[in-house]
Order: sequence, then C-alpha cells, then structure tokens
Amino acid sequence: MDVTNRRPLKTRSAAWAGALARMLARVGCTPNGVSVLGVFVSLGGCACLVLAGRSDGGERAGWLAAGAVGIQLRLLCNMLDGLIAVECGLKGKLGDLFNEVPDRIEDTLFLVGAGFATLSPWGPALGAAAALLAVGTAYVRVLGGSLGLMQDFCGPMAKQHRMFFLTVSCLAAAVEALVSEQRLLLAAGLGIIAAGTAVTAVRRLRRIARHLLAR
Repeated sequence: MDVTNRRPLKTRSAAWAGALARMLARVGCTPNGVSVLGVFVSLGGCACLVLAGRSDGGERAGWLAAGAVGIQLRLLCNMLDGLIAVECGLKGKLGDLFNEVPDRIEDTLFLVGAGFATLSPWGPALGAAAALLAVGTAYVRVLGGSLGLMQDFCGPMAKQHRMFFLTVSCLAAAVEALVSEQRLLLAAGLGIIAAGTAVTAVRRLRRIARHLLAR
C-alpha cells in the first residue's frame, strides 16, 4: 500500500480507530482479510437493499436501515485494513490490489442494490449508472497516479461522500416508508449521487490536465 496516496480520513486518526486496529492485529487479522470481509459485508448490505425493493411499510424500513448499517460497516472495514497495514506494520506485497479491487466491488454492490430498492422502473438503470460513474472516478484517480501525479481524492462525490449520502438516503427512505405512500427519496438521492459522481470525474480530469500542462 502506497502510504503517500492514502485517502484523507479524519476518523483514521481517532484513538478508537487505532485501538481497534491494534486489537484486530493482535488476534491475527490481516489487512487483506479485512478487505475481503468488506466485500462480504457489502454483499449482505446489497441483499438488504434488494429485499427493501420487494417489501413495504415497516419491513421496507427495516431492510433500508440494515442496508445503511451495512454501508457504514463497509467503510469501517475500508479504514481498518489500511490502519492494520500501515500503523501495525503488516503491509504485504498484494496490499495495493486488496486496497483497490474490493472498493470497486463494494461501490457497485451498494449502488446497484440501491437502484433495486428505489421501487422505480428506472431505478436499476440509475443504480447501474451511478456504479459505472463511481468506477470511472476511481479510474481517473489511478490514472493520475500512473502519470506520476499524486492521486486526487477530491469530490464532490468521492467514495466517502457517496457512501455518506447513500446512507442518509437509505435512512430517509426508511422514514418515508413508515409515514408516506410515496417512494421518492431514495431515487432522488441516487440521482444526486450519479450527477455528483460525474462532476467529480470531470473535476479530477481537469485537475490532472492542469498539472500536466504545468510541468
């Protein structure tokens, strides 16, 4: 794992995060194992969102809330794998692969799952579009790195921003399912994520171009 190109996270410096990472390292957890765990957590979260799209009322609200919890657990795995690798000195030769590939799988699972949870006929297409754009922003970031630049984690819809907004959208949709017959909030949130992710990709490309021209 290239520590000079780590995503900036305030929670990474929190005392509880370091303590949890050290505890996991002591019991034998590896960074790559935690990365893989994040994929399984995301599979479960995606399943919750798909089930939310097949239910209504309180049951729908429960599945949406469970999906939101899954998003946050996924992010926790994403943070802890890096902490165990760097702060606990357990970096491996395959660390960069396990740091990047699971992220792309997890983004896709949650965004596609959210598309099926919208109860809209065009929801799955919107979720797939958001997932493709998310992969595109990551590609642009890594492309900048391959050109000798620092990887650019700018937003407005970088991974942590997308997942925060998706969490809020799922919770808002859960409340909506309890108090209203309408099913608009999750679809609206997913549309904002897709649009913001497209803006993020363009913004990163422009910043890369500016750096290259300044060489």
